[in-house]
Amino acid sequence: MLWFVILSGITRTSPLRQTYFLRADTSNMGGGARAISQWTYFAVCGDGNTDCGPARPALPLGDAWGATRDAEGVPAELMGGHGDGTTSTYYWYMWRFGWVFYLIALVFEVLAFGAGFLACCSRLGAALAGLVSVVALVFLSVAVSLMTATFVQMRNVFAREGREASIGTYAFGFSWGAWAALFISTVILCLATRKRKDGAAAMTARPSRVGWPWIRRRKSTTANGNPYDGRRVKEEYA
Repeated sequence: MLWFVILSGITRTSPLRQTYFLRADTSNMGGGARAISQWTYFAVCGDGNTDCGPARPALPLGDAWGATRDAEGVPAELMGGHGDGTTSTYYWYMWRFGWVFYLIALVFEVLAFGAGFLACCSRLGAALAGLVSVVALVFLSVAVSLMTATFVQMRNVFAREGREASIGTYAFGFSWGAWAALFISTVILCLATRKRKDGAAAMTARPSRVGWPWIRRRKSTTANGNPYDGRRVKEEYA
């Protein structure tokens, strides 16, 4: 699922063309702003992830309205001295740290996927896979939290300016879905490292019962109601 997020904006095939972090009305924001801007992982695109700008790592969020410090109509909270004067310090660092933590988490997830095959062989393999999964989970937790905080606050800034803005359900659905799947797999791998109890030995120590569990064998009784014992009867007649 993280691959869908990272590859968004590169092609127009579904679901990549529906995957973006934020969609906002950026009309009349400087000379190069689009009417609709969608922030993806590597680029800022137009409606439907078309007309994308150049793809680059950790791009400034202000690429949507161009490299100008005095862009008209841009919310003051988003403007600053970073990214050629297009992005504020807060959003510059929040986005960049979230961006790089996504990549780190993806690398450790790939390693955990490979180590997961060792978990089928031994508890040591499960411990190794679980350790790598824990590291991936830590980085992914930080990445998704930072990315969610960044674009939720950007959406609120646009809304206060009277501009339409919405969070990308696909991008954050894939992100939090990947987090949930990684959390579940980490728990399972950690449980697999526990030493199993010898249930087979415990079962053999118990006397086995033949027949259905609800059918119990009754002892034969004599005419006076005493339990029948063949040896005692023989002794009485002897």
